[in-house]
Amino acid sequence: MSKRHSQKYKIDRRLGENIWGRPKSPVNTRSYGPGQHGQGRKSKLSDFGLQLRAKQKLKGYYGNITEKSFKRLYSEAVRIKGDTGENLIGLLESRLDALVYRAKFVATVFAARQFVNHGHVLVNGNKVNIPSYRLKAGDVVEIKEKSKQLALVLEATQLAERDVPDYVEANHEKLSAKYVSVPNLADVPYPVQMEPNLVVEFYSR
Repeated sequence: MSKRHSQKYKIDRRLGENIWGRPKSPVNTRSYGPGQHGQGRKSKLSDFGLQLRAKQKLKGYYGNITEKSFKRLYSEAVRIKGDTGENLIGLLESRLDALVYRAKFVATVFAARQFVNHGHVLVNGNKVNIPSYRLKAGDVVEIKEKSKQLALVLEATQLAERDVPDYVEANHEKLSAKYVSVPNLADVPYPVQMEPNLVVEFYSR
């Protein structure tokens, strides 16, 4: 369903990390960057470079969110009481497409965005087709009855490469999931290390 197969793997190659932990990622066999001079790009990053990389990695993980949307989330995270980095992770994980991905209703973040866009998802019984829709703790997300037999859904629920985190209660028989609570960074099962503190430093310059 997702049209982003080649593009998402370009994100992996550019960052030099298998950010979704997928078996098919080219980084598993080619850990160097893309292009003619990819193997020579091993120079030490500056502080700015490390901060920029942390931002690109976090943006890329959630489906390559646009800079405008990502900066809006950061601005909101700043306004919320508490640690800005932790708040940012909580806001990202509260997105509807992130929950659809976490519940293993689809195989990739990109497929989750398209799945929501195409109107296959209900939130508390109401159709929602906005991937960035903000969920609250206690919200129930389910797949529309007509969409429950789609091949990509049936295949995704059987994926062994990742587990459903504790802050999501998923029922793969009914194809519904409850967003139990807003997670902290330590609760989120990222396959690679995410550094929201460096993202905060990037925007605080």
